[in-house]
Amino acid sequence: MKAVSAAVLVSLFVIIAGVNGDSLTILQSPDYVSFQKGDWPISGEKIPDLVALTMGFSVKEDLSWPGLKAGPLFQRPRANVLVVVRGADSLALPQSVASYPLENPVPFTLDSVAETVHSLFAEDTPVVLQLAPSEERLYMLGKANAVFEELPVTLQQIRARLSQDGSVLASLPLNSLSRNAEADLLFLSEVQVLHDITALLQRHRHLAKDHSPDLYSLELSGLEELIRRYGADSQQYRDATAILASVLIKGNPDSPFNLAYKYNLNYAVVFNIVLWLMIALALAVIATSYVMWNMDPGYDSIIYRMTNQKIRMD
Repeated sequence: MKAVSAAVLVSLFVIIAGVNGDSLTILQSPDYVSFQKGDWPISGEKIPDLVALTMGFSVKEDLSWPGLKAGPLFQRPRANVLVVVRGADSLALPQSVASYPLENPVPFTLDSVAETVHSLFAEDTPVVLQLAPSEERLYMLGKANAVFEELPVTLQQIRARLSQDGSVLASLPLNSLSRNAEADLLFLSEVQVLHDITALLQRHRHLAKDHSPDLYSLELSGLEELIRRYGADSQQYRDATAILASVLIKGNPDSPFNLAYKYNLNYAVVFNIVLWLMIALALAVIATSYVMWNMDPGYDSIIYRMTNQKIRMD
């Protein structure tokens, strides 16, 4: 995910659901969404509330979790991305903001957050996308229907995409992964979906310029199938985790939204000072010019008055 600027206005959550323990990793977040480093566990059923709070929405029950610090009221991420990775005990994500243990990882969806986005920003162009390629499950709202209409959804469509131009097979180091094995193709299909979503966002950058936040939720289970097929100690599994980690890290400092420089909190104050000062100076120049243009030198100017009196006295 490359962009013109290095400004981070997107929050990226990665949930790793493994055999030896589950975790929530904050891979990326803006400066004004402050996550505190610590080992505070969070329940899986609270993940939708956590995502809602980072987007500035209210929740039914207070989230008594010290990992998220209250931030500015009027600054929220342009988009939130939640990636659920099943079957991995850990991923090499060295640039993460923070990581927390995940307790009671019950199945959950971001439907409530998606409905809030759609109801509050119905007049704008919010993009809401929830996708689970292995289950062929797709949920879209708002402009996502137009943006991602070309996105392959079924496994058959995704596998056909792997043989087309721009496939990740031409750029990824497959190493021990096979292009013919069923489990390998499922994992590579999910990586292809991530690549295609990024490519589509690059083509529709104008959607990030509106005032409505976007929401993306992706569930990946390709690693889980690789463990069943080859085992957690296999070379195929190690190569796959390395590929997935590299794909996720590519979007860490940058975002696909072609954003400008980072917003300064003093911008509004400085802008208003400069604006009204320029308006006042412009009005003063106009008023002075108008008065001087309509001035009668014989009556309105003290210089001419003094000169006339001196001439009369002489």
